[in-house]
Amino acid sequence: MARTRFAEAPRPFLELNIALRQLQEGRHPTQFGSWRRESLRRLSPRVQQLFDLIPSTGWSVGFLGHPAENIGEALDQIRAMPVARVRKDMEVWAGRDHQRPVPTWTQSLGSDKELLHGLTDVAAHVHHHVIAPYQQRIDALNSTDQALRRRQAAHGGLHTLLSELNPRHIKWKPPVLALTMADGADDDIHLSGRGLLLIPSVFGVASPVLGVNAEPQPYLTYPIRRDDTDLALPPTETARVLSTVPDSLTTLLGHTRAIVLWTVAQHPGCTTTELARHAGISPASASQHATVLRTAGLTITVRNHNTALHTTTPLGTNLLNTTA
Repeated sequence: MARTRFAEAPRPFLELNIALRQLQEGRHPTQFGSWRRESLRRLSPRVQQLFDLIPSTGWSVGFLGHPAENIGEALDQIRAMPVARVRKDMEVWAGRDHQRPVPTWTQSLGSDKELLHGLTDVAAHVHHHVIAPYQQRIDALNSTDQALRRRQAAHGGLHTLLSELNPRHIKWKPPVLALTMADGADDDIHLSGRGLLLIPSVFGVASPVLGVNAEPQPYLTYPIRRDDTDLALPPTETARVLSTVPDSLTTLLGHTRAIVLWTVAQHPGCTTTELARHAGISPASASQHATVLRTAGLTITVRNHNTALHTTTPLGTNLLNTTA
């Protein structure tokens, strides 16, 4: 208990690992639907190598769950990883229960340094397109979450902290922390005095990720929250954080109106209610901003019975493309 501590921010390579899982599945469409489509569109086909090693559910290769504090450090450590460590991690991973065959190309990863370096380059490419564009917003959210955790610690101590990490999937039953894992694993894990490193995550919205053999201590992820009423970040807030609204467009139109224009472009033909939900604002606010954008010629609204349907005009589309 005395050695349990909080990471100050999401660990970038570990967050990349979790994000790669989210890319491969269709769950949580409100949070991740638009981000998923945009990210897959930008990625090289070589991302399949990482999908092979980090499936949507189940075990990933040990060295690809690296909890380093910055992405450059993690990539450098993987590139310099001893062959024996890579081979051992690959053997452990290949020996686990798989629902699909182990890809043939992975059999050389433990002996081919060039192949390992190429895989690391793919990871850098994916981070650049999947996480880096949203880093400033993720940092801002994390600051809010950290303030919440400090307040919990001040008022309720470690008991409250552990109880409120992720109430649906992490339950504190002194002296045991009970986890509900995505793969349904049922096992007893003894920390043997090592404590836990608790790591916040934007992409890990449900089941936690546990790194039992991480050094210098095991880690456990928990979802970033906005306030005491949330179990995790609200879906619309997550979607807004992971939007690709350019800063230049935000400067021109204002943050909310830029979000509304981007949302209409992402969801052509959406109703005002749908627009409000996707943008994370009230229907009244969505209607007001849609009116301003329509008056400016950036969107067009057509009516189907009593329902308004919003779509960007060529001028609005050109503005989005130009600012991007």
